[in-house]
Amino acid sequence: MLKRFIFATLLVSLCCSITYAQRTGIQAVGIAFYNLENLFDTIPNNPLGRDLEYTPDGKNQWNSRKYYNKLHNLAFAISNLTTKATPNGPAIIGVSEVENRTVLQDLVAQPEIAKWNLQICHHDSPDRRGIDVGLLYNPRYFKVENVTNHTLTAVPFATRDQMCVVGSLMGQRVGIIVNHWPSRLGGQEQSSPNREAAAALCREIADSLWRVDPNMGVIIMGDLNDDPQDKSCAKVLDAKRSRDDVDAHGFYNPFWKMLDDGIGTLAYKSAWNLFDQIILSGNLANGDEQMWHFQRSIVHNHDFLRDTEGTRQGYPLRTFASGSYLNGYSDHFPTEIILVRKVIR
Repeated sequence: MLKRFIFATLLVSLCCSITYAQRTGIQAVGIAFYNLENLFDTIPNNPLGRDLEYTPDGKNQWNSRKYYNKLHNLAFAISNLTTKATPNGPAIIGVSEVENRTVLQDLVAQPEIAKWNLQICHHDSPDRRGIDVGLLYNPRYFKVENVTNHTLTAVPFATRDQMCVVGSLMGQRVGIIVNHWPSRLGGQEQSSPNREAAAALCREIADSLWRVDPNMGVIIMGDLNDDPQDKSCAKVLDAKRSRDDVDAHGFYNPFWKMLDDGIGTLAYKSAWNLFDQIILSGNLANGDEQMWHFQRSIVHNHDFLRDTEGTRQGYPLRTFASGSYLNGYSDHFPTEIILVRKVIR
């Protein structure tokens, strides 16, 4: 019975996708990012004790019930990263704040998204908190060619590596750089050089991709711990607010205008930030109509992802707040861009 249900669901989704392409003459794919807010298992397996608060005897009393609640909640959120043009969900989902590969394996196995058969790219990085970035992808749309991981050595502490995944997005070569840049610990201005260094590394990776393949589309995504107008993004990456100002090997940040309109992905002291960005190269921002090119950006701030209590009302509904277990999702909203191209008949 379950197999019949899954087959029927896939058939309906495929028919919806075909119908959209046939009706509009346009193919569409989603590229998403989601900070999963401390997705730890319950096992104390970090040799430096970095995960002890996420164990049954730790501060958060992180047991199997809470862990599987978290997996279910995140899978439900990911299952809602759909549009009329992308009923099967995003082709690619970058993630951050994951403890290890096992938690991603448990996540993609959840019934809410198991039908998508999401595959995993993951690498254990030297981060002092014991968290990594990763990439989930639907093999129907994206085929991985190679994965490289790049350590940020220009900061005086261990932080997340940057993951670069190169592959074929339905026949077109793209490189995805997944990031979780250093935090604002110590103050935004004082810590800015750390994120500027991360941005410089990101730019170096992109340039290295273009030396191999000048036509490759490059997408930079992640929790950047800075807003689009901050120095790391606007100056070091030189990611522009308007795509009209971007050349093929420059960068366009579609989330800049969204923040200007008061839309954010996380809130702090009654103010919105938009740290969770997806920045794309000029050859994707302004591509030929028969090649993948940018259509729109989305902050998935659905009502079910929002807190409804007191001073947190409207903010992302997180797993813990002020020491209390809320059984939420994440302290960040997921983001997404839609790429489109003309169907070649």
